[in-house]
Amino acid sequence: MGSNSVDQNNHHEAIEVFQLDRRCLDSLQQKLSTPPSLLSQSAGRVTCSIFRVPQTFVDLNGQALYHPHIVSIGPFHQGKPHLQIIQERKYQYLAQLLCRTNLTLEFLFNSIQHLQEKARESYSETILLDAHEFVELMVVDGCFVLELFRKVANLVRFANDDPILSMSWIISFLRRDLLLLENQLPFFVLQRLFEVSRSEEERNGPSLQTLILTFFSYAVEKLDDVTEKFHNLQGEHLLDMLRTAFTPPELGTRQRDLSQTNIPSHVIHCVTKLRRAGIKIRSIEADSFLTVKFRRGLIEMPPVTIDDFMSSFFANCVVYELCHKNSTTYFTTYVTLLDCLVNSKRDVEYLCDHNIIENYFGTEDEVVAFINNLGKDVGFDVDRCYLAKLFNDVNHYYQNSWHVHWASFKYTYFNTPWSFISAVAAFALLVLAVLQALYGMLSYYKGNG
Repeated sequence: MGSNSVDQNNHHEAIEVFQLDRRCLDSLQQKLSTPPSLLSQSAGRVTCSIFRVPQTFVDLNGQALYHPHIVSIGPFHQGKPHLQIIQERKYQYLAQLLCRTNLTLEFLFNSIQHLQEKARESYSETILLDAHEFVELMVVDGCFVLELFRKVANLVRFANDDPILSMSWIISFLRRDLLLLENQLPFFVLQRLFEVSRSEEERNGPSLQTLILTFFSYAVEKLDDVTEKFHNLQGEHLLDMLRTAFTPPELGTRQRDLSQTNIPSHVIHCVTKLRRAGIKIRSIEADSFLTVKFRRGLIEMPPVTIDDFMSSFFANCVVYELCHKNSTTYFTTYVTLLDCLVNSKRDVEYLCDHNIIENYFGTEDEVVAFINNLGKDVGFDVDRCYLAKLFNDVNHYYQNSWHVHWASFKYTYFNTPWSFISAVAAFALLVLAVLQALYGMLSYYKGNG
């Protein structure tokens, strides 16, 4: 009986304690019932394709690679003061489209209204805009992007006083901003707006995919060579479409095959160490820089340009592949390969001298820092990446002792004319020393004989 009395007293004391802190309990209860907004439930679904860049990548590589410089597309950077320079042009482009096509705002809004919920699920955060505001954002931003593509492709004429045409720096920044992961519209929104806004003259004209690739081909070398192959290219948004355009079909087959196997893989050594092991790296021509091959001690790599545009494109592709649930990891794997190959400015100099890296980014040290930072905190299954076999083959060749020792000897003593002369001189001195010793021994035996 006494024990029950003690338990009841303790119970009452506990109740009194919680009653004294009711405001804390109410606050906690509210948090429990409030759905997350910074990373919504849709972020873990296949339908989600537009993400905030994790802060760790921003800290490593800087905001310049991930945040827009001149234009906001979509909800994540809407209303920021430094992006207002193009915001006004959006409404002007929309007005020009309505005038040219005789469409109405009501028609465009109704064309997107039924896609609203699907579009919201494409974003990793809960979008705190009401239905009207959200649809307006999709229509205004989407029509601006489409009109820009049409003008660059000469389907629609630029106005003579349009600053986007007259100030060349603007369009170069637009190309970069339109490929930022945080600055995207779902592709199905663009496709719908494109379909309903096509004039009769455009019906037999280029597809939206062709317009997209044409727009970016000015900044990406060789992209115009693959435009015809990918006139029906599909993707989640502009960034994903351009990423897919660089992926040759055979690479897709290779990654699907690897998903059914479990080959243990290891990343490879830097250029300097590979060369000492007799492994050479040569530039080859290919449709995509992703097409890397290895055979008989030779790594074959197509040239890749590293400049302001491509550095931003690489960085955003890597984050997209790491965030999207069902994405392939071609760019992440390629960045990992570059990170392995480059440890010092000597590695970059070699790759530049052999036409593998075309450096318009900065000094060799800056390229090293960029590549190494891009490869940090990148987690993916190296055993199932499309270069898994290459990593294995290179490591197997590297560990083959006889040709590694011979290659190391050649690299040390015959890599430059001066090292060769020094080696010959040392060998000559050794021979002379041996001959002198033999001559001394022969003289000694003759004298004693």
